[in-house]
Amino acid sequence: MSSAVEQRASQEQVYPEPTVGALIVNPEGKILLAKSHKWFNKYTLPGGHIEVGETMKEAVMREVREEVGLDVEVVEFLLMQEAIFAKEFWKKKHFIFFDFFCKVGDQQVKLDHDELQDYVWVYPGAAFNRNLDSFTWKTVAKYLQRR
Repeated sequence: MSSAVEQRASQEQVYPEPTVGALIVNPEGKILLAKSHKWFNKYTLPGGHIEVGETMKEAVMREVREEVGLDVEVVEFLLMQEAIFAKEFWKKKHFIFFDFFCKVGDQQVKLDHDELQDYVWVYPGAAFNRNLDSFTWKTVAKYLQRR
């Protein structure tokens, strides 16, 4: 863990934390799901905190690059969700998730194993057969509604 992450983890949360998530679609039309120990080994979307002075779009691109090693095109905003002390997350946190639809070309995933333990590319409808966290489930459903 980086020192900034360690500091955040040891501090009591005072305000909700705005975060971004990326529903990434490859040229085959498959989406990237990543397994995270922080979500009790459920599949989730790459993403993370928005840094001070950073736009949400910049945060999406940075977080995706850091966590899965991909350079994405942020296409559009999908939805906002609140996670208030979600039992499926490893810590008691209040997050505000801003999830975006992103596209990627033919690139290889390079996982940051401190953040994510595994990944899979699946067709969107097949994602529901995976062990998804509830917020990822809603984001995939929203993506399918817009098609």
